[in-house]
Amino acid sequence: MLTLVAFIVALGLLIAIHEYGHYRVAVACGVKVLRFSIGMGKPLLTWKRAGSDTEFVIALLPLGGYVRMLDEREGAVPADQLHQAFNRQPLRKRAAIVAAGPLANLLLAVVLYSVVNWVGQEQPQAVIAAPKVGTLAEQMGLRGGERVQSVQVGQDAAVEVESFEELRWQLTQAALNGQDATLTWMGAEGNDLAQGVMRLSTLAQSSLDQTALKRIGIDAPWTPPVLGEIIAQTPAQTAGLQVGDVVIAVNGRTITDGTQLRELIKSAAADESLRDQAWRVERNQQLLTIRVQPDLVSTPDGEIGRIGAYVGGRPEMVWVQKGAFEGLALGIRKTWEVSLLSLQMIAKMLLGQASLENLSGPLTIADYAGKSAGLGLTQYVLFLALISVSLGVLNLLPLPVLDGGHLMYYLWEAVTGKPVSDPWMERFQRVGIALLLVMMSIALFNDLSRLGG
Repeated sequence: MLTLVAFIVALGLLIAIHEYGHYRVAVACGVKVLRFSIGMGKPLLTWKRAGSDTEFVIALLPLGGYVRMLDEREGAVPADQLHQAFNRQPLRKRAAIVAAGPLANLLLAVVLYSVVNWVGQEQPQAVIAAPKVGTLAEQMGLRGGERVQSVQVGQDAAVEVESFEELRWQLTQAALNGQDATLTWMGAEGNDLAQGVMRLSTLAQSSLDQTALKRIGIDAPWTPPVLGEIIAQTPAQTAGLQVGDVVIAVNGRTITDGTQLRELIKSAAADESLRDQAWRVERNQQLLTIRVQPDLVSTPDGEIGRIGAYVGGRPEMVWVQKGAFEGLALGIRKTWEVSLLSLQMIAKMLLGQASLENLSGPLTIADYAGKSAGLGLTQYVLFLALISVSLGVLNLLPLPVLDGGHLMYYLWEAVTGKPVSDPWMERFQRVGIALLLVMMSIALFNDLSRLGG
């Protein structure tokens, strides 16, 4: 139920803001708006405001909306209202009305990111977990427990890192741009600062997808190797493990954090030497040796080991909050960066440099809406900001059926002095609809694959 409510609220808000952008600028330009609809299909609720001829509608299907304006191409227009028809407006006004929808979504993202910055949120500190063998982090000498202080991408100025999320964001952008990143960190023992270069430029461009950070080796913050909830009738309970046990070593391997311990447990399926594990555990200031035999479980990613316990404590946290001007500036910057990141991913997918599996449809969005809402209001607001940017960027793409396609028509009109002819407009519309249907089909297939897996 939470997922459904969060999804409907998200779609309703983002669509309303998008269509309100079109509506507000149309009214400001003197164009008569006949209908403002949130949703498609059969109207569920209809009303008019005093002194306005616009019919406001909430329709049955929440997957879209529209603003219907007075236009001679859609029907006869009384002579005394011709000056209010959309098609009679000068080019600059028509372009402004069309662009206002996507820009409204981008403006909403700025507001939402800024609000989160002003209110503040608790985030994991930029202390990294032990990276897997062979990852870029492991190759540059990181072992886990290091606290990253700053990141310098290419020849840009070094950026101070306040949280793990900021660290992930900086590395993701650097990877997409094919640039190396210089990290400065404090060692796990709190010793002097150290520095190293992460060779992100060596990543194959075809590998830049949702799992890129796993190849980089920095995909989770450091957590203490402590056990949480123990599930009944599982290897953890059978072995005698208890909540609060701190794991010191497994089969003689020193354990430094929860991520490392989870990977050792999972590896039991592929490594026979880990099928029977000797755990060195600290409990009530006493050291114990406990033998643990993980169950082997089949998953969509292959067979892994599991013990039936929550592994890893709470990461070290930091409160991140900004002042009025800094929070707004960061909100604008984050919206700009996410927009560029979205365009880069779209370009890489078109060029075959990134997997089409990155396309997501309504089922994935609904799933993430429910998950983010379950984590609290701040995470839900950040989810709304991300989807709002995506909606704004998507609608600015030069596809004929989208706002960006209409802006391309107006660009042609501005350059040539005459509008695109009706026959060519019809052809472009058919091509645009076909491309959009292909994109939607791929996105829906990806949704079903993710949720089904």
